[in-house]
Amino acid sequence: MVRRNWTRDELIVVFNLYCRIPFGRIHNRNPEIIALAKALGRTASAVSYKLANFSSLDPAIVGRNLTGATHGSRLDKQVWDEFQGNWDLLAFESEQLRSRLLNKATNLAPEEEFPEGTTRAASVMVRVNQSFFRAAVIAAYGGTCCVTGIAVPELLTASHIVPWSVDVPNRTNPRNGLSLNALHDRAFDRGIFTFDENLRVKISTVISKLSDEGIKRHLLCYEGSPLIAPSHFQPDPAFLTYHRNTIFQG
Repeated sequence: MVRRNWTRDELIVVFNLYCRIPFGRIHNRNPEIIALAKALGRTASAVSYKLANFSSLDPAIVGRNLTGATHGSRLDKQVWDEFQGNWDLLAFESEQLRSRLLNKATNLAPEEEFPEGTTRAASVMVRVNQSFFRAAVIAAYGGTCCVTGIAVPELLTASHIVPWSVDVPNRTNPRNGLSLNALHDRAFDRGIFTFDENLRVKISTVISKLSDEGIKRHLLCYEGSPLIAPSHFQPDPAFLTYHRNTIFQG
């Protein structure tokens, strides 16, 4: 393949993939990396290297000394910063580019019909971004619940720490998400439990008002348990503070 400079659009699609796969699967034998490389007209090794560059910018990975490449380009950093600045907008843009690229490469029917202009744009953007958010959060936690360790995808939800309607720029930010099973997702959403400053489960006193003793046991048994850390996109402490102070029922 002819060596050429990476473009912003290419890197946005690569970063989209970075969000969708666990850190431990960044290698040139990963079928998802191979498929994207083929669509981009690049080698799987080249795509893997760019994914590693993005990992070197991820605080969750850097903090554990698990950095990948350390000589990323200025454009790598620019794309990283663009996502951090407005996840909602960049998630949608990356999904658009990903859909068009992979459909062109595989001649498959589009997964989503992206509207031209403003017609239906808002509703489509919400649906696409919700799908992106779920994929990114579940991948970050390796397909497991961060409280119980349940690893059944059908039972997992990408839970928002700060509600979807409260913080628009961060409603698609994976650091505003937790992978939780259906019961703990609902309990977290209702403020029945939260995570303290040490990322340990803290149960609300309102649990005593629940009538189902079985449900109580399933929640109370995790009091003080540590959050099962994600491979990347560690939850933002500011979002967890908001949940403790605003949603948690004390």
